[in-house]
Amino acid sequence: MKKKILITAAVMLILAVAGGGIFTVVSGSLSKGNLPRYLPEKMQVNEDSPVKGKKVIFLGSSVTEGYSALGKSFVDFLERRDGITAVKEAVSGTTLADTGKNSYVSRLKKIEKSDDVFCFICQLSTNDANKDIPLGGVSDSRNINDFDTSTVAGAIEFIIAYAKENFNCPAAFYTGTRYDSENYAKMVDLLYEIRAKWNIDIIDLWNSEKMNAVTDEDYDLFMADPVHPTLAGYGLWWLPEFENYLFNLSEKENSR
Repeated sequence: MKKKILITAAVMLILAVAGGGIFTVVSGSLSKGNLPRYLPEKMQVNEDSPVKGKKVIFLGSSVTEGYSALGKSFVDFLERRDGITAVKEAVSGTTLADTGKNSYVSRLKKIEKSDDVFCFICQLSTNDANKDIPLGGVSDSRNINDFDTSTVAGAIEFIIAYAKENFNCPAAFYTGTRYDSENYAKMVDLLYEIRAKWNIDIIDLWNSEKMNAVTDEDYDLFMADPVHPTLAGYGLWWLPEFENYLFNLSEKENSR
């Protein structure tokens, strides 16, 4: 019986791969939220999108990458539906804090400097929470060389300062949706402290009443696990939040 189960699992995995990603294996099961009908290319294009052609930089880890959604995230949906020009700098398992060459801080420095960036959006990484990276505190300085990037706070402040200096555009951070993590809850609170200093924007999925009001049935469709969305989660649940932010930002820009 055990041998039969192993053979069946192997066949399912082969079919998932051979089928061009019809399903994806997530935590040992097949996710219905990654059916072909939820792919970005299946979504209707918004020809009148106010952010069409605008360049947006995204810095993040697995959630920005689309780790449990066939490598597609809300970034890819924004490219498809709204026609943005996206720079998607995402590596799974990486931290905001400078813990090596793949950290947010290190990879940020490799993004080409530009004056034509509409917006810079950074993920508040769950990896820092899971790896117990020290929170640190908000600095009294605005000098980019003064921040302790081995802490969450110092890394966030460095990222904001760097983005403002090298991309000359609004900077925003986005949170993940609610899951059971005291460490991440503290990081969200810290982000608001930093916002008070730097006047950044926050796309707050963690505290959103709308996002937290999702039914259990939809949650099972939208999330592969407590942290990572499926294609359906990105396209049907997360995308409108990012569109609202970018559309409002465009409206502010046009009213100046």
